Amino acid sequence: MSAPVKLTARQKQILHFIEQRIDSCGAPPTRAEIAEAFGFKSPNAAAEHLRALARKGVLELRSGTARGIRLAALASAASQAPRTTLLALPLIGHVAAGAPILAHQCIERYYRLDRSLFAERPDYLLRVRGLSMMGAGILDGDLLAVRRTPEAQSGQIVVARLGDEITVKRLRRTREGISLLPENPSYLPIPIDGSQPFAIEGRAVGLLRCGGI
Repeated sequence: MSAPVKLTARQKQILHFIEQRIDSCGAPPTRAEIAEAFGFKSPNAAAEHLRALARKGVLELRSGTARGIRLAALASAASQAPRTTLLALPLIGHVAAGAPILAHQCIERYYRLDRSLFAERPDYLLRVRGLSMMGAGILDGDLLAVRRTPEAQSGQIVVARLGDEITVKRLRRTREGISLLPENPSYLPIPIDGSQPFAIEGRAVGLLRCGGI
C-alpha cells in the first residue's frame, strides 16, 4: 500500500481551489487566476506551485493551453479539506420580479466551497449578468460571493434591489444622496431618488471567475 501524498498547507489550498473551479465552472483555472486568487505577484509563482503538485503526482500539466491542468487520481485524497471549512452555498441565477433573492425558484444548485477562499463568510453566490462592473474585474458569468446585509459603506460593491431588478454596483453615499456606480464607462450611474423601491440585499466578499468558459 503506497504512502499518502504529503502536501504543504498552501499546496492543499491550491489543489482544493482547482477542484472547486472544475466543479463550479466546468474547467480548471488559469495560472493567472490562481495567482490572483492567492495574491501571488505573477502567474510564474502559481506555475511553480503547479509544477510541485505535478511532481507529487496529484496534477497533470499540459503545455500549450491556458487551462492545461488535469486532476490525477491521487488528488481527491490529497486535498481533502476538513468538513468544518466547507460551506454549502446556493447559486442564485435569475431572480424573478418581486421574489426574495433566496427563494427556492431562484436557486440553481449548491456548491461546497472552502471558507478560506473568502474575506468574510458569504451566504450565497450570485451569477453576474452583463459587463457593467468589468472595471472592478467582475465579468459576465462570474460568480459573486455575497454576504447578506441591508447595510453597506460608501465605496463597497453591493447587490441591490431597484424596483423589480437585482443589480451589482458600487455604492456611493454623499450629502446629496445615494447612487449606484458602474465600473464601465459605457454605463451611467444610477441615482436613488425615491421614484422606485430600493434596498441593499448584500455585500460582495469574493469572486469566482467563470466567464468565458
